[in-house]
This record gives sequence, structure tokens and C-alpha cells, in this order.
Amino acid sequence: MNAEAHAREVYLDHNATTPIDPRVKAAIDACLDGGVGNPHSSSHKAGSRARQLVDRARRQVAALIGAKAEQIIFTSGATEANNLAIWGAAAACERDQGGPGHILHSAIEHPSVREPCIGLAGRGWEVEEVPVRPDGILEPAELERRMTSRTRIVAVMAANHEIGTRQPIEAVASLCRSRNVVLHCDATQAVAKVPLHAEVVGQGLISLSAHKLYGPMGIGALYIAPGVRLVPMLQGGAQERGLRPGTVPVGLAAGCGRAAEIAATDLASEAERLASWRDRLLSGLRAVRPDLVVNGALSPRLPGNLNCRFPDMDAERLLLALPELQISTGAACASGRQEPSPVLRALGLTPAEIAASVRICLGRFTTEADLEFALERLSAALES
Repeated sequence: MNAEAHAREVYLDHNATTPIDPRVKAAIDACLDGGVGNPHSSSHKAGSRARQLVDRARRQVAALIGAKAEQIIFTSGATEANNLAIWGAAAACERDQGGPGHILHSAIEHPSVREPCIGLAGRGWEVEEVPVRPDGILEPAELERRMTSRTRIVAVMAANHEIGTRQPIEAVASLCRSRNVVLHCDATQAVAKVPLHAEVVGQGLISLSAHKLYGPMGIGALYIAPGVRLVPMLQGGAQERGLRPGTVPVGLAAGCGRAAEIAATDLASEAERLASWRDRLLSGLRAVRPDLVVNGALSPRLPGNLNCRFPDMDAERLLLALPELQISTGAACASGRQEPSPVLRALGLTPAEIAASVRICLGRFTTEADLEFALERLSAALES
């Protein structure tokens, strides 16, 4: 490897986090440079200005998913939004229905959805995991078969964080509507990458995170459809409709809002470009390793996502040989765990197949030169 190649680094882990967009950073800087008051203090100009900035951000986030501003609650990120959705909806159901019920979640949910669901078993809930097909997509008929008269909540993500497969949310929402069941949709990976409208989830909840859509870390949001009741997890003030006490971080909210606004404008063109480049990358890798296997269906899938495996190859060793490429062997949320990926396990992969898998995720600031460099370096490593 020449010195130039060694010095170069290409970031290809956009499902883990996205780099902050300079336009978003400018919005945050403008907010902070102007002096920030408490948005919940309306008796002076600083507080009123802060409130206006938060209100604007709320409208921008709402517009991205076709919702109303008053239906958006700011949180510290998708993990908190997911927990509030699951625990909050369960507590409301217990109160309204006179006790625990039945909750269904897909086998490939993010840990911040799966773990709260499992935790509800300790409160008397019947918790059931719905398997996905080997291509990583949930079958609505399988979900319907498992629904009972006691089913109160269904949790199905819009798109998976590891394999990028998109789920049939419209069909799932239709099932939930017909049975008066609350649907929670973790849309953290889907928002800003593929179209997603709040009306699709019907009587439900949608979680998102700013740092997955080129915004700042530390802030996310939860969409709450009309008629859906939640019990707050935290006790404190009456901020965020009393569902999420604590002062809203104005700068982070402004960044989240601007990121949502940019995403709404650029979504279609960005998705088309990333899908085309992802397919070029796949074709190039297959030319070197015809035995390459894609984990999960190629369609419907997030446009920039490629999760694949190379038989008889250790993915960790492959990545160690490619320090200039920032790609991963799994989800960032599972980093440090010794157990194989639950998502890939749910597809029926063996431990050896999981160990041979890598996740490559292109993004907004990936250039064509980055793509060609990554393909060149990966090809050389795979041939050696």
C-alpha cells in the first residue's frame, strides 16, 4: 500500500452514525451565538427566542414525516424514544385495561425496543417474538397468526439497523388498526433515507434520532398519533406535554430540526445515488468473490446499506487489514458483546456465517472517489 492510500480514511458506517452536515452545524452555531434562554421561560426575550427556536425545530421534524408539530416530543435520542413508547404505552394499557396484556415484537428489533419488551414480562406481560423470513422481512400473516384478543402493543421497525431490510409497515399498521392495537415503529434508520409518512402507522408511535440523519448526537423525537396514550417514565416538570420532563436543549433541537428540513428536500435524489453506488460496490465485490452472499433481501432495503458475507473468511481479520476503511461487522449498539448478532441469528445464519459478515453503509458525503477507493482496497484484501 502506498503512503497516500495509508493516510486516507473513508467513512462507511453511516448506519452507526452520520457525520453532522455543515448546514446543521451552522444552524446550531447561529442558535448558540445568539444567546440561549430557557424555552420554558416565557417572561423575557431570551426565553421567548428559545421557545421560538424549539417550536420551529418541532415543525421541521413533523414536516419530515407528515405530522403536526404538537404530535412531536423531543427526547435525548431514539433509545429514550423507544423506551418511552414501549414502557409508556404498556403502563397506559395496564391502567386502561385493568392489567398487563400481550405484546409482539419482531425478532430483529433494536435492543432499545427488544429489551423493554422483555422487561415487561417482569410486570406480567406476555411477550412474544415474531420471527422474520430468511431474507430478513417480517411476514404480516405470521404476525396476524400470533395476535390474540389480549394483544395491546406491536413493535415492528421500519428498516433494520444491520441488514437494512425494510419492513411492511403499512400492512402491519392495517392489522393493528383492525384490532385496536398500538403500533410502535422504530424509524431511526428509515427516516431521511426512504419516504415515511406518519399516516402509515395509523394509531401508533414513531421514533427517530438526529444523529442518524446528519444531525447532532443527544437528541431524538417520538411521534405520538392522536388517541395514543402514554404514561411518562420520568417525573418532573410539565415539559413536552408532561411526557418528557426536563429542559429541551435548544441548540440540539435546532440542529435536529435543520437536519430534518434538509432530509425532506434531498431524500429522493440522495436515495437514488446511494442505491446506485451500493449496487456498483456489490457488483465489484462479486467480481472478486463470486461466492459473496448478501444478508437479507436486496429489495426492499435501505439505499446505502450492504450487509454481506464472504464464506470461509473472518470479517474481523478482514477489517484489521483495512484500517483506512471505517466499516463494521455489526451494529454499534452491540459493540463489546461476545454473542453473535441477534439480527443475523434471526435470519438463520450459523456462527461461522455471522463471523464472516460485514456491514458497509454509504452516506450523504460519500464521494465516487471514496467508493472506488473502498472497492479497490476491499478487492485487494479479498484476493490476498
